[in-house]
Amino acid sequence: MSLQMKLVAITLDCPDPLALAAFYQRATGLEPHPKSDADFAGLNGEHGLLIGFQRVDDYRAPSWPDQIVPQQLHICFKVDEDLDVTEARLLELGAGKPDHQPHGDKARVLTDPAGHPFCIVPR
Repeated sequence: MSLQMKLVAITLDCPDPLALAAFYQRATGLEPHPKSDADFAGLNGEHGLLIGFQRVDDYRAPSWPDQIVPQQLHICFKVDEDLDVTEARLLELGAGKPDHQPHGDKARVLTDPAGHPFCIVPR
C-alpha cells in the first residue's frame, strides 16, 4: 500500500528571496504569493504547487557541473518556443549558461540568478 502524498511546495535556498522570485515570475508568468517577504517569497503554481524561495545567510551557489558546491535541486521546464529564443529571453532576465551542456539539442541547462541549475526542454 503506497502513501497518498500530494506535492504542494518546492523551496529553493537563496540569498535574496524576492529577487529570485521575481526572476522566476518573469520567466514563468506565475503569480506571486501575497505573503511574500524578504525572508520567504513564493509563486503560486499549477494545481496548488507553490515554488518557494527562502533566505539563507552565507548562501553558497551550486557550482554545477563540478559539484564542489553540490546542486541542491534541478528543475526542468517545458517551453513552447524554440530553445534558442527561450534561452535568449532567460539570459536577458539574468539567467546564466554553463559551458557544459550535456543534452545537445534536446535540452539546455541554464542557471538562475542564485546559481541553481535548471533545464528548458521543448514541448
